Amino acid sequence: MSRIETCFAALAKEGKKALVPFITAGDPNPAATVPLMHAMVKAGANIIELGVPFSDPMADGPVIQLASERSLAAGTTLQRVLDMVAEFRLQDAETPVVLMGYLNPVEAMGYETFAHNAQVAGVDGVLLVDLPPEESVEASKLFADKGIKQIFLLAPTTTEERMALIAKAGTGYLYYVSLKGVTGSASLDVEDVAKKLETIRKHTTLPIGVGFGIKDAKSAKAIAKVADGVVVGSALVNQVAAHLDQPDLIPEKVAAVLASMRAAMDEDITA
Repeated sequence: MSRIETCFAALAKEGKKALVPFITAGDPNPAATVPLMHAMVKAGANIIELGVPFSDPMADGPVIQLASERSLAAGTTLQRVLDMVAEFRLQDAETPVVLMGYLNPVEAMGYETFAHNAQVAGVDGVLLVDLPPEESVEASKLFADKGIKQIFLLAPTTTEERMALIAKAGTGYLYYVSLKGVTGSASLDVEDVAKKLETIRKHTTLPIGVGFGIKDAKSAKAIAKVADGVVVGSALVNQVAAHLDQPDLIPEKVAAVLASMRAAMDEDITA
């Protein structure tokens, strides 16, 4: 089994749900990322989504857009992100790492080169926001040959017919975008999310993670009741942005947010 499959299987045995933090690699500088990854695992993260900075991150709200800008200004490239994963793997051989980003940097590197380098670095999955299943057949084969899972997004506006198509193409897990809009936008309607997940589960046995709108321990706990994974991004990147003048505090501040979410998600299990 892959690291992603092993992770979800182990959590299911314990009756727990995956906590999946997102940070932008290289924000606020490349040296900060690996220590932050380790701090997140220590705080209860199960899978790390590592954002590859891009100049036009269209699915992301202002918080993550600014993180991409800071990262790019600090000299972060796709290869440097892969180097960060390789460095992380020197101490952590178990926690799955998924690269989340956009197609251009991969196109620039070349699909084959990227797939090879990602495998060597220890990447477990990729989520390319602007690569739909219909256009990803060749890339999917390259990734699969290297043992890299390809994760796809589903949205509140996704038709059931398209859900079936995406579910068939996806591997590792599916990512349900809980809101119409960009990352960090409006408040969650958990009841509506639960109904959508019921429909998606008719078409797949893959775990489903939910993101876009999980801001605190309360929302993390609510989503954990209906999803297999809770994805949190803007709430963490906000902590990075709030401590740019004290970067040494960033791992501690991000870990505190995650630890509160982990505790809330596990309350009913440990009570």
